[in-house]
Amino acid sequence: MTQTGADEQAFAFRLNGEALTVRALPDEPLLYVLRDRLKKKGTRFGCGLNQCGACRVTIDGRLQASCDIPIWAVEGKSVTTIEGLGAQGLHPVQQAMIEAQAGQCGFCLSGMVVSLAHMLEQEREPDEAAIRAALDGHLCRCGTHQRIVQAAVRAAATLRSRPTA
Repeated sequence: MTQTGADEQAFAFRLNGEALTVRALPDEPLLYVLRDRLKKKGTRFGCGLNQCGACRVTIDGRLQASCDIPIWAVEGKSVTTIEGLGAQGLHPVQQAMIEAQAGQCGFCLSGMVVSLAHMLEQEREPDEAAIRAALDGHLCRCGTHQRIVQAAVRAAATLRSRPTA
């Protein structure tokens, strides 16, 4: 629940490439700020304990759970959410997830997509073991992990076929 009041402070950071300032309580979790104050609903609340992976984002290029990061900790940093991955059209991971029909309820997928996109930035030719390792810590109750892995393999192939800068 978002509280308002005199204890709120202004925090400046970049969200999906855009500079912004938001008022929040210093210890308010980044997840709450994203969803409640900035209306970025793609990042999901799963457990609130950094155990399920549903709320994963990148902060200055590092994969993080947004549920246990206070807003003060992202001051001056760059945060990328699932919405930021698709800012220039679907990210190859997003496209591959659609093509593989990898999601059922979709609740866990935003965190998985962010994690896989991050992994593919680091590793252009992952094997299935590396993909499964990147998904470790993500809980999916629908049981579509095999399709998610297949989608990640497809996305990796798509990214490899693109010219490097």
